[in-house]
Amino acid sequence: MKKYLLLIPLIVLSSCGEKNNSISVDNSEKLNLEYAQQFTVEKNGDISHVKINNGDEFILAPKDSDIPDEYKNIKTIRTPVENIYLASSSVMDLFSGINSLDLVKFTSTKDWSMDYVNDALNNGDITYAGKYRTPDFELLLSENCGLAIENTMIYHTPEIKEQLENLGIPVIVEYSSYEPHPLGRMEWIKLYGLLTGHEQEAEKLFSEKAAQVENLKIDDINPDEKKSVAFFYITSNGYASVRKPNDYVSKMIELAGGEYIFTADDLNVDENALSTMNMQIESFYEKAKDADIIIYNSTIDGEIQNIQQLVEKCSVLSDFKAVKNNNAWCSEKDMFQQTGAAADIIIEMNKIITDTAEDDTEFFHRIEND
Repeated sequence: MKKYLLLIPLIVLSSCGEKNNSISVDNSEKLNLEYAQQFTVEKNGDISHVKINNGDEFILAPKDSDIPDEYKNIKTIRTPVENIYLASSSVMDLFSGINSLDLVKFTSTKDWSMDYVNDALNNGDITYAGKYRTPDFELLLSENCGLAIENTMIYHTPEIKEQLENLGIPVIVEYSSYEPHPLGRMEWIKLYGLLTGHEQEAEKLFSEKAAQVENLKIDDINPDEKKSVAFFYITSNGYASVRKPNDYVSKMIELAGGEYIFTADDLNVDENALSTMNMQIESFYEKAKDADIIIYNSTIDGEIQNIQQLVEKCSVLSDFKAVKNNNAWCSEKDMFQQTGAAADIIIEMNKIITDTAEDDTEFFHRIEND
């Protein structure tokens, strides 16, 4: 980082001007959030007061709006925001869902499993601007970056967040990964709708997707007839990496009508923030060998196409009930970057669990026994 950047004065985020209308905070109403718990929005006409559970708060206001006196000391971000730097890869798909990719100018990720992002990078519509911990400050400034959206990894390098803000680039740290419900993660699309001026599109998309999950009516399934599901991958040092019971993938399985095979007692779950933990193969085998369905997580070491490849990862998998019954599946690599597809993933899981999945599945494929 070049030293002279530290001397660049703070860019004022809110504009001054004559007041056109008097806005009363007393007329505020809360944005309806069905599942999300990590942020709130209080709306006053075209002005939104956003609070995130990390303690951050800010005002979203159109460029020509006046700010009520009660909000004068709160950071203001003028909307619609342009030239956004997305340093949280899970957010990209939500912007795509509300047709707002044209407002995203920079990314901190080079490798994407979603073709539309790679196309945008290749044709210059989106530019790689450095990792979250080493952003290209000069590039962001020269191209008038209007906002940086970070995930909680930025707290490992708080000086970067401070530097961005000192340079006049507001920062939002999104907390969607802390949402206890999978649809809560997706509901952050409503915040991005406010940021981009696509509030109605965000509301409509979320309502439609949430309704599809709610219509699965999994409460009608007899608990004794629920199929058990294991979701895992084999690490390079021979452990089985599994999701914790309260992880969002585990909850997706439950929302799809399945029963996640591991309980907190099985895993002796610790209190760290990680969503996964490693198990000795012997312990994994003892608990998961009789699972009705196994899903191999391809995100780390690539997709598995056939049983031979699966067994090469770990020979004892050949004894698993799901392998013998041709009910072993593999996730597609883009599953975890497609936050906006949370509902679709749950629905596809439901098809796997209910034996109604066809060959045109998008997020999972059956591991064939060649």
